[in-house]
Amino acid sequence: MAQLYFLCTGNSCRSQMAEGFARKLAPADWQIASAGIETHGLNPRAVAAMQEVGIDISQQTSKLIDADYLMASDVVVTLCGDARDRCPVTPPSVAKLHWPLPDPAQATGDDEAIMTVFRQVRDEIEAHVRQLITAWPEDATD
Repeated sequence: MAQLYFLCTGNSCRSQMAEGFARKLAPADWQIASAGIETHGLNPRAVAAMQEVGIDISQQTSKLIDADYLMASDVVVTLCGDARDRCPVTPPSVAKLHWPLPDPAQATGDDEAIMTVFRQVRDEIEAHVRQLITAWPEDATD
């Protein structure tokens, strides 16, 4: 079993999408959560982008970092520089990964242009999550 924690600034877009992909793609016994340095609420465009690929994150909520969950995690993934820079110190046993992805909530233009950015970020997150799960050592989940 592995315990993953996805962090971004407001736990509204990127970390929520990563949690959704990990819940779908990881083994059923893995513990998966996401959180933010702040809470900004779940972004409806993130929900829509994930629904396009058959993943429902509409019941997820924006949460603050839980120190106990953080310290017990096997891997902490930060999805923005703010979360990486402001993430609390973790013990050496916690692996840290950083996926520097643009914030789709900052996209500008008409609705289609904004959704294009959400889709691009979503697809990058999916690729990263797939790689993380595939690369996870089998003996580490025993």
